Order: sequence, then C-alpha cells, then structure tokens
Amino acid sequence: MPSRDTFSSCHPVVGFLYFALVLLLTMFCLHPAVLGISLAGSLWYAISLNGRRAVKFSLVFLLPLILLAVVVNPAFNHQGITVLAYLPTGNPLTLESILYGFSAGGMLAAVLCWFSCYNVVMTSDKFVYLFGRVIPALSLVLSMTLRFVPKCKQQLQRIAQAQRGMGRDPSTGGLLHRLREGVTILSILITWSLENAIETADSMKGRGYGLPGRTAFSLYRLDGRDRAVLLWLCFCGGFLVSGALAGGFFWRYYPSVRGVTLTPLTAALFLCWLALCFTPAAMDQYAHQHWKKLYGNGNPGDSPDTQETPAGTPSGKEAGPL
Repeated sequence: MPSRDTFSSCHPVVGFLYFALVLLLTMFCLHPAVLGISLAGSLWYAISLNGRRAVKFSLVFLLPLILLAVVVNPAFNHQGITVLAYLPTGNPLTLESILYGFSAGGMLAAVLCWFSCYNVVMTSDKFVYLFGRVIPALSLVLSMTLRFVPKCKQQLQRIAQAQRGMGRDPSTGGLLHRLREGVTILSILITWSLENAIETADSMKGRGYGLPGRTAFSLYRLDGRDRAVLLWLCFCGGFLVSGALAGGFFWRYYPSVRGVTLTPLTAALFLCWLALCFTPAAMDQYAHQHWKKLYGNGNPGDSPDTQETPAGTPSGKEAGPL
C-alpha cells in the first residue's frame, strides 16, 4: 500500500507544476549531473511512495533499460573521435557513443520514475479539477484513460479469483483447458468494461457534465503552505530555465565530450536543481520532525488521541472509583 506523503496533500496546481518542471528539465538537459540528480530524486520519491514495488520496478525495468541503451547506441551510432575498438562489421566502437548510451538510458529511467510518481500523486480527480473547466470532454477522457489500466487489472484479479473459487482455475490443467478458461475470463472482463463505460456515460449525462453554467464542487483550496511551495517552484523554475537558456547546463557528446566549466553560477544551478528534485523529501522530513516535536514518536497523520502514552500515565480522564 502506498505510504502517506506530505507533498501529495498539496494543491493540484503545485503538484502539476512540480512534475512539469522536473520532467521538462530532465528530458531536455543531457548533462550527466542533471540526469544523475534527477534519477536519484525520482528513485527516492518512488520508493517513499510505493515502497518495495518501486525497488522491484527499478531492478526489473530501469536497470535493464539503461544497459540496453548502453549496448544498442554504440551498435548503431559510431560518431566520436575516441575509438576503443572495431566491431565485427568494421564500424568503430567509440567512447562517446557509450557515454551517450548511458546518458540516454539514465534520462529514460528518470522520466519513467517521475511518471510513476506522477500517477500516484496526481490522481484523476486532481486532473479533472485542473482541466475540467478548460477542456471538460478531453479531461474526462484522459482521466478515464489513465485509470483504465489499473482498474481493469484489479477487476481481472477479482474475476480470476472468483473463477478459481468455482473450480475454473486457468493456471492448472492442460493447454486447452487453460486457454478456454483464459478466454472466459477475458470475455467477462470485456463485458464488464462495456457495461462500466455505459454506466459512466449515463451517470455523467445525468449530472449535466459539460453543460454551460454547470458548477463543480472541489475540496482543494490554496493555503499558506501551498502558496509558499508554489513560490519556491516558481523561483526554481525561473532560475533553472534562465540558466539553461544561458548555457549553464551545456554538455555535448559528439564529436568529443565537452561541457560547461564549473563556476559559481553553474554550481548554484546544480544546487538549485538538487533542491528542486528533493523538495518532496525535504517536505516529508520537515513534517515528520514537526509532528515528532508536537506529538512524540507517533506517525504523521495519526490522531493525537491514538498516540501511545508512557506506562503508568492515564490517557484521557482519570478513572474514578467504581
């Protein structure tokens, strides 16, 4: 089960702006330091949100993805002046192509990791809140599309468990038996999807979705903390974008590896990027310390009434004589 996260409780505008900043800068800046910081920040945030699932995702998908990019890029890209060896085809194997493969693989891994965090933080109701009035039909379609795969996966597990309870386990028996039971489960899932789509369409039509003048209820309000985080994101975004446009993140791989020299300005850019990528971590740590200061060793989010009290200390009112 995903753990509770302080940044997830922020206003949807704050979350959307944060992920837009980190994703855009990760995709368009190929500096090794930028990609390394982005990958580290995304991995930390994914692990804090998803726990062991994020570790498994990193080992099973992200690490092979980086290795695949390192292997594939030198096989098809032979640019670079530092020749290490020659392939059986006669094409040169260059150091620059290997380094670019590492960079491309790290960039893809960081983007996928940030998107996994985005799917947890930016739920469908937040997305509809942000774009429901501007593009109501498209926002509804995108919201339904984003939640279609996990919802179908959950329903598939329920159907398979029900079929298994009826003695129709698709994982046992011969090939023909498993194929027949698998087709049955797939048919049930498709029927459920069609019925659910019709019910959703009728429900939205009955509620007047998309009609002019229709109001929408929302629980999201910009408080002082959201304004402070939004101001911080605007400062970081403006500073980093200005620095990137001025060449502060310049780095090239072909024909030779060359990048911007380390100066006080570039060091400030890297520190700002580090602070931006680990903003959720800092907010989580601050909330934990603040809660610990107020209520002791309880977990953030627990009611003060449920906190453990020292032995021999009565909780609540003192018990009177019976």
